[in-house]
Amino acid sequence: MEQDYFSTRATVREYTDEEVSDEMLRDVIQKAVHAPTCGNMQLYSVIVTRDREMKSRLEPLHFNQPASTGCNIILTICADFNRFTRWCEIREAKPGYNNFHSFVEAMTDAVIFAQQIVTIAEMNGIGTCYLGTVNYNAAEIACLLNLPDLVVPVSSISLGYPKNKPEQSERLPIDAVMHYERYRKDSDSEIERLFSDKENFATNRKFVEENNKRNLAEVFTDIRYPKEMNETVSASFLNILKEKGFL
Repeated sequence: MEQDYFSTRATVREYTDEEVSDEMLRDVIQKAVHAPTCGNMQLYSVIVTRDREMKSRLEPLHFNQPASTGCNIILTICADFNRFTRWCEIREAKPGYNNFHSFVEAMTDAVIFAQQIVTIAEMNGIGTCYLGTVNYNAAEIACLLNLPDLVVPVSSISLGYPKNKPEQSERLPIDAVMHYERYRKDSDSEIERLFSDKENFATNRKFVEENNKRNLAEVFTDIRYPKEMNETVSASFLNILKEKGFL
């Protein structure tokens, strides 16, 4: 059963009106906290947004995408060194976690924790979707959720019961991502072969046509993740790291 889940899972962006019970949510989180963590410090927190008024304020920060407006719950996963730092200070220890290295440790903990939540939720029949928009509006989300110093949002997940069975996205062949002993630099023709199925996937061919582009690569570079946007988001995220004391 577990093997079938991992080979067939798909992101859910449309949900029914059925609510995910608090009991179910707490069970998912309780199991997820057993994910691997740096030094067993558990450098993460999760903010649960279920309240209708609060959710209506959070949704625009995710650009009102259907996965956020139509879901039952939005989880905001945070890299959190605040709790551990405060514990150290209470115990009269001298923490030194206001630096980029510590952010990377906390971010790693947080994304591992996030994926553990996704896996456990989906194996219990709950649909999930990562909301990558958390990085675009991290400062605004941090303000809305009242995040203190050394706490930064790094991932968001929508939760709800699936309205239908979603189409599974294509994936690159395993040879594209698996290297032995040293990184393998593929030839141009090999790169083209590795991306061939992706380029010929029906949904992706439609993206190319709808955006009037020559190929799928241009959809990514010109439409979905253009250079100017990447640089703007990068600068904004660096600013929140400074504001929260990690830089």
